[in-house]
Amino acid sequence: MKLALFAYSRQGCRTARRVMECFPEAEISAYTVERFAGEGFLPLEKPTQPLYAEQFARADALIFVGACGIALRSVAPFVRDKRRDPAVLCVDELASFVIPLLSGHIGGANALARTLAAFLGATAVITTATDINRRFSVDTWASEQGLVIENMALAKKVSAAVLEGDVPLCSDFPVVTALPPGITAGSGGNLGICITCEKKSPFAQTLRLIPPVLHLGIGCRKGASAADIAAAVETALEAGNLDRRAVRQVASIDLKAREQGLLDYCRENRWPVSFYPAQALRALEGDFTPSEFVQRVTGVDNVCERAARMGAARLIVKKTVLSGVTVAVAAETMEVRFG
Repeated sequence: MKLALFAYSRQGCRTARRVMECFPEAEISAYTVERFAGEGFLPLEKPTQPLYAEQFARADALIFVGACGIALRSVAPFVRDKRRDPAVLCVDELASFVIPLLSGHIGGANALARTLAAFLGATAVITTATDINRRFSVDTWASEQGLVIENMALAKKVSAAVLEGDVPLCSDFPVVTALPPGITAGSGGNLGICITCEKKSPFAQTLRLIPPVLHLGIGCRKGASAADIAAAVETALEAGNLDRRAVRQVASIDLKAREQGLLDYCRENRWPVSFYPAQALRALEGDFTPSEFVQRVTGVDNVCERAARMGAARLIVKKTVLSGVTVAVAAETMEVRFG
């Protein structure tokens, strides 16, 4: 975790050092006014706005030791989107209160405030409605689970509805714990939550939470372009009615490890890609679509389906072919847990 820490007085620096002790594994950049710089603190040189902008873009959390007004004025020009803004917290100089100011849920400011307050012996001042009413916070939970929130406007509607009553939830994956306060099992109605990799809407207004559990297995002719591969992948995903945001990684045979089109495509999508030798792919047990041609060329009867299954539990889209590119999709095992 990357932390940016700001203090503005001698006492503030003392408290800031205690804050550093709370996060020994973090990468911390600490700043204070020039006359207190040194011993772990860089000088906060004027004009300060470029530094605040840099740290707002770089850090996972910004912690201000001082008045809330200083923190608010320092970050206000850079606030954009709760899905991307870092956590921003304020700690008073005497470490009596820890106040999350921005990105309490998705950015984790509320959780950081509780951790820091417990360490300092302070009070965490949490103001988000779902937290203080002890109701389910869909954006916090989804963020903790690594799920993609498809629609933040609907997430806000769900959070508001949870304060008034129970919101239905359905899941394509087994729910193995009790549902939290504010959530009930259901598959229809006006507003609800669906945990799925598919493009479906069981509710009139469906907040889809998308787990990144899909593996793409890709085989391709020599010289296939990134555009060729993109078209084939989209065809395979459409065949399964799958959302591309559910893709976790790509796999292929090691013979394709230098295919520039495949490498470019994975880089463009920020998907990691793994390459496996034919022996490892052959050893995988399961029902795969055989090809004598692929067997002769690669030494294994099917590349895309076997590659997709490496590290995944089950095939959900078997081999699809488009313009010399083969694609299959497999899914990891997943359980839904609350609490």
